[in-house]
Amino acid sequence: MNLESMQIEPMQKAAVLIEALPYIQRFNRKIVVVKYGGSAMVDEELKKKVIQDVVLLKLVGFKPIIVHGGGKEISRWVGKVGMEPHFINGLRVTDEATMEIAEMVLNKVNKSLVQLVNELGVKAVGISGKDGMMLKCRKKYSGGQDIGFVGEIDEVDPQVIYDLLEKDFLPIICPIGFDEDFRSYNINADDAACAIATAVKAEKLAFLTDVEGVYKDYDDKSSLISEMTVEEAQAFVDSGMLGGGMLPKLQNCINAMEQGVSRVHIMDGRIPHCLLLEIFTDKGIGTAIFNSKEDKRYYHG
Repeated sequence: MNLESMQIEPMQKAAVLIEALPYIQRFNRKIVVVKYGGSAMVDEELKKKVIQDVVLLKLVGFKPIIVHGGGKEISRWVGKVGMEPHFINGLRVTDEATMEIAEMVLNKVNKSLVQLVNELGVKAVGISGKDGMMLKCRKKYSGGQDIGFVGEIDEVDPQVIYDLLEKDFLPIICPIGFDEDFRSYNINADDAACAIATAVKAEKLAFLTDVEGVYKDYDDKSSLISEMTVEEAQAFVDSGMLGGGMLPKLQNCINAMEQGVSRVHIMDGRIPHCLLLEIFTDKGIGTAIFNSKEDKRYYHG
């Protein structure tokens, strides 16, 4: 093996680190909200890689916040106790018994993520939207139908989040809220992530999903949109071309950006280290939404 070939790998590593430098400088001490869900929560190896990514963000100076769901795990436990999950228009019907299971399971998931972060030497604190009276909500209806203890967020009090960030903790939040009578409600994790990102004026909101990003045509995998302005995203939503679960997700992203979130990333959580690839490389791997053409040079970073 000659000297030149021995130098290739170290030089590649150096190039990667240098490529990441402007993004690290740009977002030092900035808040990044990571919505964690989908397959990346079920596969243990993917889970470890996501947590490694978030810990790295923290250690290079970002202020990450994880907001997680747990729908698949809730369904598993509902089945374990012999109950049948029911859905209306794609939304889980959450009666009192299901709500009890959902809160138990989400808190269990929450503490498992806390443990993974702690194992990597970063102190995490797991909370729900009930802690610090963070997520106040009202009953959500689906097409006028009552779907039980499912909440629509009315108000976010981010004080407990700020307190944790100030003390150098990594907050991990599960989407349980409360109403004016202090009853518990299950909140869609996408909704919670957007509301929290808006409340803390996050510099970035990153969605880990089970798709590569936003497609012009979902059936044509070559039509992935790697970047769009918030105006282009709204026009796409209004066009009626967007189907499935991406429509409400994209509208949530647009609403968050209109209320102060600087940029949004939608990426495939099934790709190992997708968060680092999207945030720290010039090309990125998902869909980045930014405020204007002038902001384009920072769309991934």
